[in-house]
Amino acid sequence: MAVLSVLLPITFLLSSVTGTPVTSPRQQSCNTVDEGYQCFSGVSHLWGQYSPYFSVDDESSLSEDVPDHCQVTFAQVLSRHGARYPTKSKSEKYAKLIKAVQHNATSFSGKYAFLKSYNYSLGADDLTPFGENQLVDSGIKFYQRYEELAKNVVPFIRASGSDRVIASGEKFIEGFQKAKLGDSKSKRGQPAPIVNVVITETEGFNNTLDHSLCTAFENSTTGDDAEDKFTAVFTPSIVERLEKDLPGTTLSSKEVVYLMDMCSFDTIALTRDGSRLSPFCALFTQEEWAQYDYLQSVSKYYGYGGGNPLGPAQGIGFANELIARLTKSPVKDHTTTNTTLDSNPATFPLNATLYADFSHDNTMTSVFSSLGLYNTTEPLSHTSVRSTEETNGYSSARTVPFGARAYVEMMQCTDEKEPLVRVLGNDRVIPLQGCDADEYGRCKRDNFFERLSFVTSGGNWGECFA
Repeated sequence: MAVLSVLLPITFLLSSVTGTPVTSPRQQSCNTVDEGYQCFSGVSHLWGQYSPYFSVDDESSLSEDVPDHCQVTFAQVLSRHGARYPTKSKSEKYAKLIKAVQHNATSFSGKYAFLKSYNYSLGADDLTPFGENQLVDSGIKFYQRYEELAKNVVPFIRASGSDRVIASGEKFIEGFQKAKLGDSKSKRGQPAPIVNVVITETEGFNNTLDHSLCTAFENSTTGDDAEDKFTAVFTPSIVERLEKDLPGTTLSSKEVVYLMDMCSFDTIALTRDGSRLSPFCALFTQEEWAQYDYLQSVSKYYGYGGGNPLGPAQGIGFANELIARLTKSPVKDHTTTNTTLDSNPATFPLNATLYADFSHDNTMTSVFSSLGLYNTTEPLSHTSVRSTEETNGYSSARTVPFGARAYVEMMQCTDEKEPLVRVLGNDRVIPLQGCDADEYGRCKRDNFFERLSFVTSGGNWGECFA
C-alpha cells in the first residue's frame, strides 16, 4: 500500500486553475451497496475504467423495477474484478516516472510539494482492500435484487484464471452468503456457493472470459492508434504547465497520462472505503479529467468494442453461452468456447437459474459489443470530447469500471405467454435495439435472440486467422 507524505481531506480538493473545490462527497459513506462509490464524484467518475463502480440507474428513462405481475426466472451477472493495484508493467513505469521527477525537478511548490517525498509502494495486479469490499457489496446487491430466486438456490459461478478475478468471485460469494444467511426467508441447509469453474488464461486456451485466440485482433493496433491521436490533442497544454510548475522536468504525453492514472490507483490503495483522495488528483483541472475520461473511452471503444472491426467477435463465445443458458440448450459456437467444459453438465449446467461470471474490462467490452448493447453509439471522435449524452450512454467509466456488473434477467409475466429479457449495465436499463423493447426495456425472448444474428452466425470470427 502506498505511503503518502500528504493526504487530502475528504472534504476538500482544489482545482489547479480556479482554486475552487472540484467536488465534494455526496454522502457520509463513500462506498455503498446500492450506489457504489460516490465520493469526489466530479473526479472519481471521470477515471475511465479505473473508476470504482458507481450506479448509473438515474441515467435511463427506463425503470429498473420488476413489475408486480412479473417474476424473475433467470439472472446472469457478468462482473469485472474489483479495484486493483496497477499491473506489474504499469507499476514499474509509474515508479520510474516518479523517481525521475523527484531527481530532475529543482523545486516542488504548492500542490506539488508532496511529490518531493512521495514513496511509491503500490503493489501489482492484485485486488486492493477497497476492491475486495466492492465485490462483497456486489454479492449482497445481487442477492437482494434477485432474492426470490436466490433465497432458494445456489448460483453457478465461473472465473477467468487470474488471481484478482478468482478473488473477486470469492468476495462476491462472501457478500452473497452474508445476505442469504441474514435473510429469515432463505432456505436453510443449502451449501455455500463456490467458484465452480476457473478457466485458465494460458495463451491459446479457449476462454470466453478472457480474449487471446484471435491472431489478427491480438496483433491489431487500432486501439493504440486511436488512443495516441486523442492523447496528442489534449496533453500538450498539460505538459507545458507541468514542466513550468516543476522546473527541470521533461515529460512526454504518455507520462502525463501516467500521472493522471496515479490519481485513481493511489486513492483506491489509501483506504478501504476511498475516503481519502490522492494528492495526484489536484494536479489536474476538471476539464482535463473530462478529457482523460474520454481518452479511456476511446481506448476501449477502438481497442475492444465496436470501433475495432474484430472487437465484437471476441465476445461471441460468451454471448452464445448466454443464449444456451437462457434456452437451456447446448452451446452452439465455434469461436472462443471450450467444448470440453461447455459440454459437461458439471462445468456448464443448463438447469441453473442464477449464474455469475467474473472477467476483465477488455473482454466485457467485447461482449457488450457482440450483444449490440451500444449499437446506437456513433464512432467516437479522435479529436474532441463527446459527452455520454452524445454517445448514448457509452463510456468506459459507465460500462467497465472496477467492480462493473451487467445483469441479464429473464422474467415471466401473467399477461405475456413468452418470457421477457432485458439487460442492465451498472443498474442502467440498456435500451435494446431491434427487438421491440417495452417501457421496461424488455424484449420477448425470441425477439432478443433474433437481434443476435451476428452472434449465432459466428460473426466475422473467420477473419481472425485470414
